[in-house]
Amino acid sequence: MHVVIVGGGRTGLHLAGLLLEGRHSVRIVERRGKDLLELQRVLPAEVIVTGDGSSPEVLERAGIREAKVLAAVAGLDESNLVVCTLARFEFRVARTIARINNPVNAWLFTPQMGVDVALNQADLLAKMVTEEMSMGDMMTLFKLRKGAYSMVEEKIPPGAKAVGMHLRDLQLPANSIVCAILRGAEVVVPHGATQLLAGDEVVSLVDPAGALHLAALFARPGETPLPAA
Repeated sequence: MHVVIVGGGRTGLHLAGLLLEGRHSVRIVERRGKDLLELQRVLPAEVIVTGDGSSPEVLERAGIREAKVLAAVAGLDESNLVVCTLARFEFRVARTIARINNPVNAWLFTPQMGVDVALNQADLLAKMVTEEMSMGDMMTLFKLRKGAYSMVEEKIPPGAKAVGMHLRDLQLPANSIVCAILRGAEVVVPHGATQLLAGDEVVSLVDPAGALHLAALFARPGETPLPAA
């Protein structure tokens, strides 16, 4: 898959490296001297396109017409927005992803402006912090469907409500499920009759309601999880 990245700072450089490791075709566009020198030091010469990413001619040199994805991760929001608009409406790129540097500008990054996915770093960080506060010891392994579902892991402490309960009695919301139980060196495949023990590490696929429900069941005695953000 051919991917065009506009913005050669740390985010763009790291993204390009990951994509190259995955054997994708990548072009990264940058015009600034310091970032350009770092790109030239780390990446193969054929990957780097020197110029202004908001220029159609420069995007053409980066192979925008063959690109399946464009990622605009420059340090200026106006640049990222212009690049996504060009990619979508001028070059018909199938998927555009934009970095939002200033959360005040988030309202501009919409599909109507050519942005499929807007990554608001400040908002993402704030949600992660409040999520960690809400869920106590629950660890999020990864997210699915743009954050609608999470794969989470939590160790059941002694005295938690869930100790001694059978899975069928947890009364999880319909969109949540326990996927595995790590018990010492053993992996327990969960069934309705499986009984939870103190020290079990429970891996679950949950929506926000399910995460809060499990957090309450797995909380230490006397602790109450905060309402989910």
